[in-house]
Amino acid sequence: MFEEDSVFSALPGLEPTHKPRLLLVDDQPINIQIMHRVFAQDCQVFMATSGAQALQRCQENLPDLVLLDVVMPEMDGYEVCRRLKADEATRHIPVIFVTAENDPEQETRGLSVGAVDFITKPINPSVLRARAKTHLLLKYQSDVLRNLVFFDGLTGVHNRRYFDQQLPMEWARSARSGAPLSLIILDVDFFKRYNDRYGHLAGDDCLCRVSKVLQKSLKRASDLVARYGGEEFACILPYTDFDHAMQIAGQLEQAVRAAQILHEDSDVAKVVTISLGVATRSGTDRADKVSELLTLADAELYRAKAQGRGCVHGALLPGPA
Repeated sequence: MFEEDSVFSALPGLEPTHKPRLLLVDDQPINIQIMHRVFAQDCQVFMATSGAQALQRCQENLPDLVLLDVVMPEMDGYEVCRRLKADEATRHIPVIFVTAENDPEQETRGLSVGAVDFITKPINPSVLRARAKTHLLLKYQSDVLRNLVFFDGLTGVHNRRYFDQQLPMEWARSARSGAPLSLIILDVDFFKRYNDRYGHLAGDDCLCRVSKVLQKSLKRASDLVARYGGEEFACILPYTDFDHAMQIAGQLEQAVRAAQILHEDSDVAKVVTISLGVATRSGTDRADKVSELLTLADAELYRAKAQGRGCVHGALLPGPA
């Protein structure tokens, strides 16, 4: 399907890192089996037999395309699509309705809730492949453009805009699940002195090297590094409790120090160091605003600076009253 005439061939130099992820949703297993045979060779195929299961699959492993039945018990395809489009994490996933319904009003309703296409059963494999290819290509192009908006041009890590979008989403996920969420805000020590001593071009190179160390040191795909502003960076650590977050922050501090970036005007060491503030919500705390997590992390960063810099300071959000 996507080998010689690849879905990504229109974007030379931008090769995908994985096969397209397709989620097939139908309450009739035989229909899933038919569609699975169409895509199994060229895509990562996931399956769901109910609306609730489909929503769960999308949260666990974001698909690139959803092929969705309309008529299902308990939650129909229209409601599934509506919920996907209402969630910031899944609203960009294209949805194609695949259904036995052949009514223009039903098709209009499907498009109005956010679907990108409407295919009737029994399916024609060639038509299904062609339409899936079209929407996967459009999805890939929009992802590339969206990523350009959300990455810092100097360091290559995510930018403040992306951080401001992701942190509330992770906060909401933590509130729903009761899982811990940790935030690290860090600052390059005496960076103004570094620029004054070595020049702004060297300062830019220093920030790039620090950002690469941070990226390399965070092991999980769910962890996020962003340039918070100037010489400040932020790390969002979902499902990470306070002790683990403090351990990660200590590893980041040591990793930057071990990079041996010369800084002869620092009062901490003769190499570049960072100060870090850690804040954690346990999932059972009484905080109800994400700004409380940001404020606490920022306060802990300033405590680390007050202790002499080149160190970590952290705290938990207050627990239940």
